[in-house]
Amino acid sequence: MRPPRLTYRRPPGGRGWRRSTWGSLVVALALVGVALLVERVVPPLTGAVRVADGDSLVVDGERVRLDGIDAPELHQSCGAPGKEWPCGTRAKAALEAIVSEGAVSCRPVDEDRYGRAVAICGVGADDLGARQVAEGWALATGLAYQREEAQARAAGKGIWSGPFDPPAQWRERHPRPPS
Repeated sequence: MRPPRLTYRRPPGGRGWRRSTWGSLVVALALVGVALLVERVVPPLTGAVRVADGDSLVVDGERVRLDGIDAPELHQSCGAPGKEWPCGTRAKAALEAIVSEGAVSCRPVDEDRYGRAVAICGVGADDLGARQVAEGWALATGLAYQREEAQARAAGKGIWSGPFDPPAQWRERHPRPPS
């Protein structure tokens, strides 16, 4: 005796994709279109640049935090007790060196709780966040710079040359005074 033959039956009136699938596809394409339009319409931040610390700048008078990284705070020290060094000041100096290589352009992607623009910034083709992480002066906070962080850690660059508190933990223990 032969086993019964299994067949797939389409739902009544169903040919092709469901309406909900088409609707989802249209919404996704619309979102991609809006993102591309916003990227072209929102002008990049350019102009005079001042480095505030290892992960933030002032570009043409607007405060900007680099997206995807967290650098030691300006007054933060790293290293073993008794052998501490000013890693926050060195992170700032490293960012100043990169910025001095040419004109900075930032593309805002968000705004943080302090009202700063969160942006991806670069000098020419160099991404400032990627360089800070690759040179060991910042931690990657998302997926974007994980490879650079792993390489800096393996090479013992910058803050990876010894013990340090992650900047977020350091900030918890050293809260900002109320303004």
